[in-house]
Amino acid sequence: MQIKSQADFYSGVMFFVMGIAFAWGATNYSIGDGARMGPGYFPLLLGSVMALIGLLIIIKALVFKSVDGDKIGPWAWRPLCYIIGANFVFGLLLAGMRSISLPAFGLIVAIYALTFIASMAQADWKFVRTLSLATALAVGSYLVFVVALALQFPVWPEFITG
Repeated sequence: MQIKSQADFYSGVMFFVMGIAFAWGATNYSIGDGARMGPGYFPLLLGSVMALIGLLIIIKALVFKSVDGDKIGPWAWRPLCYIIGANFVFGLLLAGMRSISLPAFGLIVAIYALTFIASMAQADWKFVRTLSLATALAVGSYLVFVVALALQFPVWPEFITG
């Protein structure tokens, strides 16, 4: 069978594989039943639905021809590296890493770092626009996670708060 839409086919494969992985991972927890759901019930259900959606997208890509064939272009390495790197740095700064003597820098610093690093993936990166976005995200995250939900994690760097 010939692939008629590469973009749909590969996105369907991604959904299918991720759905199977989530469903499989959920089997490590108690599933329960509809009346008494265990901690693995929702991830199993969500993973199964995701895999089904992926399978439907794969079938669509194999059966229906798209207008331009939806060819897959070359990998966008710059945005890929910046986005993955930004998330990695966010995790390191939020909690720190004792094995390399990196203290926790807290939520606010981690959000600013995440926003600045991820925004550099753009070709037309602007400092002021990124600063305003980082400030809005930091304030919004503080209000939602710390004030409204009262989650317990470092907000400010350890060397400031002690």
